[in-house]
Amino acid sequence: MEDLSQAFEERLQEIETYLDLLESIQEQVQGGAPQIGEATITPQQQKILYSSVYLQLYNLVESTITRCVDAVSKAVVNNSSLPNELSIELRREWVRCTARTHHNDLNDEKRLKSALNLCEHLVQALPISTFEVEKGGGGSWDDNGIETISKRLGLSLHISSDVYKSVKRPFRNDQGALTFIKDLRNGLAHGSMSFAESSEGITVSELRDLTKRTALYLTEVVNCFKLFIDAHEFLMPENRPT
Repeated sequence: MEDLSQAFEERLQEIETYLDLLESIQEQVQGGAPQIGEATITPQQQKILYSSVYLQLYNLVESTITRCVDAVSKAVVNNSSLPNELSIELRREWVRCTARTHHNDLNDEKRLKSALNLCEHLVQALPISTFEVEKGGGGSWDDNGIETISKRLGLSLHISSDVYKSVKRPFRNDQGALTFIKDLRNGLAHGSMSFAESSEGITVSELRDLTKRTALYLTEVVNCFKLFIDAHEFLMPENRPT
């Protein structure tokens, strides 16, 4: 499961590198208008550059939880698990996937085909060969969303007290770090606010604080998923390796 941590660290490093650039620009402001070559960076352009951090942080959040959940699905398949060996929560997710209960646009024939596929697996006691947990639409991931899907999988998130308080503590607009990032990302994506507006009054120091809160929380989330998979907690206790 080291690939989960590696992918997370690589994306986080991209953000840290970008923050270094923003910090350099902010330092130049102390001596006058910052410049890149012969081009002068205006205050509006500086705000637009700052707003990119929200998009990068949301990308980090969504890509991290997507990889974590997909890693659980992959572990089930790689283990050649039988449906009756899965934990109650993962069995429910497998039925949801195989019977395609979340596809409201299926016609009667396709629903029957999915039901027969489920029946065939159970009658013949076939190992699970394809499985993908339904994660829902994009643009909805924050700490509450991560807690919800973890509970769906039967995974207990053990987040240290300091990190939990930090991610829940209001950052701006009475919102915790991840909710603030999610709402700003959606506002930018759907055009309800401009890039310059989203960064009004923000500083690089605050963006670093926002990044730190997000990174510490996601690091512990990744570790929880790694422990869950390594301990085969996607299986019923009696079916886990000793």
